[in-house]
Amino acid sequence: MKIGLYFGTYNPIHVGHLIIANHMAEFADLDQIWMVVTPHNPLKKKSTLLDDHHRLQMVHLATEDYPKIKPSDIEFKLPQPNYTVNTLVHLQEKYPTHDFSLIMGEDNLKTLHKWKNYEVILDHYDIYVYPRLEDKTQTTDLLEEAPNTLKSYPKVHIIDAPIVEISATFIRNSIKQGKNIQPLLPPKVWDYIDHNNFYKK
Repeated sequence: MKIGLYFGTYNPIHVGHLIIANHMAEFADLDQIWMVVTPHNPLKKKSTLLDDHHRLQMVHLATEDYPKIKPSDIEFKLPQPNYTVNTLVHLQEKYPTHDFSLIMGEDNLKTLHKWKNYEVILDHYDIYVYPRLEDKTQTTDLLEEAPNTLKSYPKVHIIDAPIVEISATFIRNSIKQGKNIQPLLPPKVWDYIDHNNFYKK
């Protein structure tokens, strides 16, 4: 079985995440998408990050009507800080019959060369990349442009997915300001946030 791993803090999960995950499940050669909830790093300031179990529960609520999309808490059980290469090795040992791949935005591909053991990831795992709008406010030097050569790497697959620019930060700030952002969230996730008064302070 081919599994696409879609990592995120999901703070909160929103319709943009679901659009990308569902597109990968339906239009890439993947059997399932696992939405891997990234745990809070105990060494970092908590800020607005909800507890791990709340973010996992929201992913459960968001994906229960999508049989090809599954929530995953695999990183909750691994040593901190989490490095993707370690998570991949752990998953391969735990599920030896599965074929794991990564799903990431184009912005993450550009910084992949900064990841721990990124060469191991490139050599052993397919990477499915969805487009992101470029941030014109950021100046990029030649060193930052160089990693674009990764796009032509054999295991990198550029997927013509919808460009979705919905930000969890925008959602949290809007809730804090008392704005109605229900269209940006799966209905059960909105109800969960509203019921628990999340992000309002």
